[in-house]
Amino acid sequence: MAIKFSEIFGIKGQQGKTTQDLPVIEGMELSTASAGLYKKQRDDVCFFYFKEGANFAGVYTKSSTKSHCIVWNQSITSKKIKALFVNTKNANTLNGQQGYTAIKELAYLISRNKNISQKDILFASTGVIGEKFPLLKIKYSIDKLMERSVKPNKFEWIGAANAIMTTDTISKMAYESFDINNKKINISGIAKGSGMVFPNMGTMFGFIFTDANISPSVLNYFLKKNVEETFNAISVDGDTSTNDMVLLFSTNKSKNKLITNKNSPAAKIFEQKLKIVMLDLAKQIVADGEGAQKLITINITNCKNKNLAKTIGFSIANSPLVKTAIAAEDPNWGRIMMAIGKVSPDIKIEKVSLKIGPTSIFRNGEIVKNYKESDVKEHMKNREILIHVDMRSGKNNFSVYTCDLTKEYISINADYRS
Repeated sequence: MAIKFSEIFGIKGQQGKTTQDLPVIEGMELSTASAGLYKKQRDDVCFFYFKEGANFAGVYTKSSTKSHCIVWNQSITSKKIKALFVNTKNANTLNGQQGYTAIKELAYLISRNKNISQKDILFASTGVIGEKFPLLKIKYSIDKLMERSVKPNKFEWIGAANAIMTTDTISKMAYESFDINNKKINISGIAKGSGMVFPNMGTMFGFIFTDANISPSVLNYFLKKNVEETFNAISVDGDTSTNDMVLLFSTNKSKNKLITNKNSPAAKIFEQKLKIVMLDLAKQIVADGEGAQKLITINITNCKNKNLAKTIGFSIANSPLVKTAIAAEDPNWGRIMMAIGKVSPDIKIEKVSLKIGPTSIFRNGEIVKNYKESDVKEHMKNREILIHVDMRSGKNNFSVYTCDLTKEYISINADYRS
């Protein structure tokens, strides 16, 4: 179920409000609690539990500076995952052996409480980099967290989406409910991310759950395939996080026939719905970019190859000059052309066409006849901005999603640790 982005901008700053009503995923439980990691009282740890195990797939940051939780997760070889533990406030990154030892101790405590193997547990951490992991505070929240574990209803989903937030101003949730051969299937997802968002895998956190009866290999294939045009197609500030991950779990509790062939009709339906959820969550992250007031969609079309289209799209998305012009609602389209041209000396600018909103601006090496800047200025007053670049050099397309850059972004990050 897609969220209306005008609603996101309408409620930014009002933490916890959402239009989403995620369905129950049979076979999973969740809980949240406060470990006292923040000065202000709030839930800051979250736990997802799969009593009978869940098939899973994951994608992680490709940064060489990665969190201990990612090192741990990438070492897991279990075919079924029983639990996911998430903490905020501390990234558990660049803090030496203490950080990894803390994960091992938490794994021991969780495994003892739930009578599961330590190697069936995944971890996710987000927050400040380079600080000692607050093990003592977190370990004393474990028993309380385990006791609260319940089948998620609307309120538990909202609680979990809020608990994983850092500088986010709204919780991020999406879902799809649909039938495959008359069998009901649900996909529910939550995400967090607002700054340090320029992924090379997924972004920040995306946790997606389904009750579909689907094999691990197909689950893994669909996640890795669709992450490229969803979580890997967004940018807030051009900085790739140390902790980015997207995890996809399937409890296999739906009564649909097991999906083992990625090309089957049933698989195609599932993939389509999964991509809708993934793209919805990814765009919510961008719409809630730190200080953002506008969601920007950049469509690069008719390019000679997809990699070049993606590079051009991100060159525009990550340009401070482009982003600040849009924040000011200034139709300074020359900045967009600059961002295109700097990608490669081989780009033939005379072939490039540019539109902002419905208005054609540049084509055949010159400004379009009868171009009116006032038309573009009117479009730029909107909350959602569309930039369309036609390269006229091939048949490949790619869309990138970003946000504007405002004074508030500087304020948020200047005060981040205070």
